[in-house]
Amino acid sequence: MGCASSIHIADSRVVYHSGKESEDSHSPLQTNAAQLQGNPALGLPPKPTDTSSYKTQFTEVQFGPMKLYKDQLQVLLVFAKDDSQSSGFCWACEKANFRCSIARTPESALECFLEKHHDIIIIDHRHSRYFDAEALCRSLRAAKCSESTVIVAVVRRQDREEASVMPLVSAGFNRRYVENPNMMSCYNELIQLEYGEVRAQFKLRACNAIFTALEQSQEAIEITSEDQVIQYVNPAYESIMGYQQGELIGKEITEVPKSEKNKPDLLDTINSCIRKGKEWQGIYYAKKKNGDSVQQNVKITPVIGQGGKIRHYVSINRPLNDNNKTDKSSDRVQAESQTDIQSCKHKDRRKGSLDVRSTTSRGSDGSSQRRHSSMARIHSMTIEAPITKVINIINAAQESSPMPVAEALDRVLEILRTTELYSPQLGTKDEDPHTSDLVGGLMTDGLRRLSGNEYIFATKHPHHIPSHLITPLSLNDIPPRVAQTMENEDSWDFDIFSLEAATIKRPLVYLGLKVFSRFGVCEFLNCPEATLRSWLQVIEANYHSSNSYHNSTHAADVLHATAYFLCKERVKQSLDQIDEVAALIAATVHDVDHPGRTNSFLCNAGSELAVLYNDTAVLESHHAALAFQLTTRDDKCNIFKNMERNEYRTLRQAIIDMVLATEMTKHFEHVNKFVNSINKPLAAQEENEGNGDGDSVKSILTSPENRILVKRMLIKCADISNPCRPLELCIEWAGRISEEYFAQTDEEKRQGLPVVMPVFDRNTCSIPKSQISFIDYFITDMFDAWDAFADLPNLMQHLDNNFKYWKSLDEQKLRSLRPPPE
Repeated sequence: MGCASSIHIADSRVVYHSGKESEDSHSPLQTNAAQLQGNPALGLPPKPTDTSSYKTQFTEVQFGPMKLYKDQLQVLLVFAKDDSQSSGFCWACEKANFRCSIARTPESALECFLEKHHDIIIIDHRHSRYFDAEALCRSLRAAKCSESTVIVAVVRRQDREEASVMPLVSAGFNRRYVENPNMMSCYNELIQLEYGEVRAQFKLRACNAIFTALEQSQEAIEITSEDQVIQYVNPAYESIMGYQQGELIGKEITEVPKSEKNKPDLLDTINSCIRKGKEWQGIYYAKKKNGDSVQQNVKITPVIGQGGKIRHYVSINRPLNDNNKTDKSSDRVQAESQTDIQSCKHKDRRKGSLDVRSTTSRGSDGSSQRRHSSMARIHSMTIEAPITKVINIINAAQESSPMPVAEALDRVLEILRTTELYSPQLGTKDEDPHTSDLVGGLMTDGLRRLSGNEYIFATKHPHHIPSHLITPLSLNDIPPRVAQTMENEDSWDFDIFSLEAATIKRPLVYLGLKVFSRFGVCEFLNCPEATLRSWLQVIEANYHSSNSYHNSTHAADVLHATAYFLCKERVKQSLDQIDEVAALIAATVHDVDHPGRTNSFLCNAGSELAVLYNDTAVLESHHAALAFQLTTRDDKCNIFKNMERNEYRTLRQAIIDMVLATEMTKHFEHVNKFVNSINKPLAAQEENEGNGDGDSVKSILTSPENRILVKRMLIKCADISNPCRPLELCIEWAGRISEEYFAQTDEEKRQGLPVVMPVFDRNTCSIPKSQISFIDYFITDMFDAWDAFADLPNLMQHLDNNFKYWKSLDEQKLRSLRPPPE
């Protein structure tokens, strides 16, 4: 095209393309070098000299669940001659760290673009005597690679109001820039383009990959609008249903013939579900173009758009027929071990499936034979987990089951193969934000919320005990005021806050001495009372008094609740003395050195504890480990020193298990196991034997597995029993935990971390709503189960009263702990 060779300038990364050299024109390098040194009249600061930051960079762009990586932005400036405007854009490109090319003629601009495929093209539209900017834009748009390129026209200031933008739009321009050579104006324009049109076009390019996946999918996929007008079907849909795309796109779902095999109200049920924004999955008969009905496993998912409105429905359909079922069964058998209950037919299919897989990977080196041998050896193994046996029994039952039963069992198998069997699945729409935030904050470990930020807790040395506390102290030396506040410590209505005030925020030592004495802990451990006293002082010193909730008063409160539960007749029947001692010690240490932040916070912040414990049960692991470190480092406070080795290991394991049980991610697992393994069998025995006092009841209560479940349930209920305390105590605890969550939210915002529980913003949070959600979601079912086991009518009455109190505040639209004074 008569283009001169390109000139590369290393420090500015500007490439010049010149169609012809004018005799009186300056060298582009000389012209721009002079202009870019800094022109105060243009608002240009001195040109930077450090080019180390101008290395090629990749920018992460999130597009739904996809993470895209965008290369350095490329800009093409098309200006016939250098002037202040082109210099302004050139400097702005350097400041924004964009690659920049300059073309002088339409021919060189087109050649340069076809070579580099720039993201932004800025064309000088001010001087028609040099070239026709609109014709150039049309030529660029004729190239297929320009679909996602943003083209900007620079127009004269006087054209801003006089000329219409329609000719520019018709020519293919995306934007109009009114001439302004100020470098910051040029820079701002480029940045707005990058984060606006350019990034949007970049995301649209990723849609090609998504559509390729849809086109290649073996499952029939149908996408409709919110009005259920068909917008897309993939080739698999065409193949299965016999329709062509053109026959369906643009039609409403109601225009497509329906099968008469479906129940009359099935469509109403489906529509009712998906219009609420909820996913529907089930068996559906679809009518093919030839009139045949095909049974399909259908999943319809609403796609929520801006403003929470449903914008599309995505339907994924998998035909269900004998061949399909056989294939799935074969795949399933390959993943699971063989049991005697499987039929010969089942084994034959598995063998056939293995042969097929080995054939597909057969190589000249005999690798297929080794793989086949290895697979056969795996399937002949007799070591099985209980869940594997259950899956195999269901597999075998499917063989002789009618189709609807077999498909229902398929769904059962899908559920059983998940890892979170006891975690409920919350809906995503119309969910109470207080419940969602509580569940998200308390039942996640942060693994799905990781950020790049770091928040490092300093390596802590265990707190030393102040010298004024290392004085001989026994039950006989407790001050009268303190002793008076502990007179009714065996009552559920015991006021822990009065003890906190009387002991100047050191209630754990005093309450611990009395409770441990009542249960004969020193005698069981064979340790002097002075050792126990020193141990309690060390443990209490390592609770953070600055925490509004997770401090030694909370530990003392949990210890009190644990002692109260241990006195219940059913609990005493179930546990031995070693279990009681383990429960009291676990309650005492269960939150030691708690930083006043949740596990999710620590994981998001990259704390040392989260790194140490691999983002799994971070705090609970730390509490248990630190408790034993503090105990065994010094003989003066080592309450385990005189224990026999095997008994110590048993006690240690029980303590660790109970502390780890306070982690909320397994809340529903612990509660469900307790109900299914203990409550239901006990209820059945009582129904069969009247009062249920027989040997069978004793065997249920004292089996090793069930004793573990009882201890876990006991400490869990003790740990979060605040809603079951008398109203005034309940209100005080609610205020304290809310303040701790407020402080965490404040810190997350300061640190730039993900906000784990956004609803706990001290300016907007409704404490009554948060308490209602906590009681509804975590407390009610758990204490119903614990009450059925341990008989706790007074706790359930408090729970009912407290729930009504929070409800009344919420109904008055109050967000505070108490109603305003009259």
